[in-house]
Amino acid sequence: SEKKTISFAGCFTQCYIFIALLLTEIYMLAAMAYDRYMAIRNPLHYSVKMSRKVCICLATCPYVYGFSDGLFQAILTFRLTFCRSNVIDHFYCADPPLIKLSCSDTYIKVHAMLISAGFNLSSSLTIILVSYGFIITAILRIKSADGRHKAFSTCGSHMMAVTLFYGSLFCMYIRPPTDKTVKESKIIAVFYTFVSPISNPLICSLRNKNVKKSNKESYPKEIVC
Repeated sequence: SEKKTISFAGCFTQCYIFIALLLTEIYMLAAMAYDRYMAIRNPLHYSVKMSRKVCICLATCPYVYGFSDGLFQAILTFRLTFCRSNVIDHFYCADPPLIKLSCSDTYIKVHAMLISAGFNLSSSLTIILVSYGFIITAILRIKSADGRHKAFSTCGSHMMAVTLFYGSLFCMYIRPPTDKTVKESKIIAVFYTFVSPISNPLICSLRNKNVKKSNKESYPKEIVC
């Protein structure tokens, strides 16, 4: 927008919601990996083991945890004293550039951010990797080559989204904020704020049979010039 300013309360809200949704998404990706494991490992018992109650829990828990930890991280950031420049070297209110603007002791906030980022990224990624370890084992037991191909194809779209999303986050939050990393974070942030959300529908939805069928029906079979 032409007005490139944001209020202190607005900056806090933006920072909080961003962190909360970020944490929610990484655990949603982990829940999706577990769901794919159950679908491939136990296809006949899938509807029983992945009951409505389990699905609601898998969808709700990431939001509860994400918004709780996000609030804690945002409060730590905005308890800092800001007495230097009020120009944020970023295109939204993010932790690393805000920490660089603080003139108070940032030791607690920096380490809380690193611990939270390290724990959440590693734990959610561990769930994904373990799930895919079991998935690969189950796929290799499938005797049909066509069946193995379909299983790998289904998991491939999810793994592509995971690689793009987690790769950029590790580069962003696993390092202490410095002048160099803050500048680099603006480029990295483009991937998980713009590229990743745009690519998710393409990666996940276009492999759906109903979507493929709709796309075919939307194009004319013949073009008259």
